[in-house]
Amino acid sequence: GVFAHLERLEAQAREVAVKQEKMKQQEEKRARLKARVRELRLQRDKLRAKVRLQKKQLREKRVMSDPAKSSARAVLEWKIKNIKGMLQVSYLTGISGKRTKQGVCFCISTAYESAYLDSYYLHLLVKPEVQIHQHSVPTFIPLEQIAKKYLQTDIGRFLSVLSDHLNAYAGRKYQADQLQEHFSDQIEGTVQRNSLCNLLVFNYKVSSKSKTFPFNVRLLYGDLCCSLPTEVNVSCTPDAPASLAETAAAHSDLFSRVALHKAFRSFGSAEESVD
Repeated sequence: GVFAHLERLEAQAREVAVKQEKMKQQEEKRARLKARVRELRLQRDKLRAKVRLQKKQLREKRVMSDPAKSSARAVLEWKIKNIKGMLQVSYLTGISGKRTKQGVCFCISTAYESAYLDSYYLHLLVKPEVQIHQHSVPTFIPLEQIAKKYLQTDIGRFLSVLSDHLNAYAGRKYQADQLQEHFSDQIEGTVQRNSLCNLLVFNYKVSSKSKTFPFNVRLLYGDLCCSLPTEVNVSCTPDAPASLAETAAAHSDLFSRVALHKAFRSFGSAEESVD
């Protein structure tokens, strides 16, 4: 009995070590990817500045040569040139595109951590003005507001903001799916969420002195470009021990800083350590 118990403890310790090492590797990979994204965005910003300068020089040259005839044509050529520049730069940040007879078709690929998720398509027309012809962006993403703010003045910024919204939504949905799939034994019922996944409500079990107490969680993601909640509310039943109030506060802090499935994995590791 003693040796069997020791073997179980050793097996649990190895499992915890493997989980921790895997989490560490994922965090390191995520850090490298973030650094790469920052580097690519810096390159993108430099290229944008160069394109803006070339556009200004070209416009000034055409206006000086023939201001009456060149105005409309210069605007159209600028739009086309701007689109070409975006096709060359955007793929570095998960956005790719190709020219069509009427304009350009963009593909925005989403990912969270090391998982590649859904892709969305956007067909833009450039004549007589830049406009959205077709798209597969979900209706709950504020596409019209983003287009109204950026589409006519800065297509690159428009795509970047739209990509931020889509990636944040994909990240929130991915976390909720992972929670439901891998921690269903701790979750009571189903994870309640709206279509945008910016409001999650669920109950999960916490054990204390051989008794189980349900915790209620409400997560609100006020920033639609973020995959972490801005408001976290964790509460337990009135008959729960006073010590669980501290646990609820600790869990609340963890939910605000760490992805949902990672937070629950940490709960499991903590319980194994206590055992």
